Amino acid sequence: RLLAERTREAMYRGIKAVKPGRPLSVIGRVIEAYARRFGYGVVREYTGHGVHTAFHSGLIVLHYDEPMNDTVMVPGMTFTVEPMLTLGNPRTTQWDDGWTVLTKDGSWSAQFEQTIVVTDAGSEILTVPSSGELILGGDPSKIKLA
Repeated sequence: RLLAERTREAMYRGIKAVKPGRPLSVIGRVIEAYARRFGYGVVREYTGHGVHTAFHSGLIVLHYDEPMNDTVMVPGMTFTVEPMLTLGNPRTTQWDDGWTVLTKDGSWSAQFEQTIVVTDAGSEILTVPSSGELILGGDPSKIKLA
């Protein structure tokens, strides 16, 4: 349960770091720093992606610290934040079904995803989970972090 809760929180912390003028790398830096506090691994093979006329546009959003990911966020930029954290080694393998992903060491993992748009003041969450848990108006500033 803690892994799932902390993965969700890592995602929202990454979202709260979104502001125009900042590099995309700040998202991964925040997520990885939070995950490391608990000794969790951050899966690197799967990333967030841009959303444009094609759902998976060329934009790559890393969930770990990579200073070379220096694309600057600008208002209107739309992308996903979807970290996958694990209790063990973050290396993964995929089943032949082309969809199911496991950690190579069989450790527990969790993943959450939101689609956001960069606004003049920060960001807005465009997706609402089926649980309806989201904050008012999709405003990340209303997220209460542990």
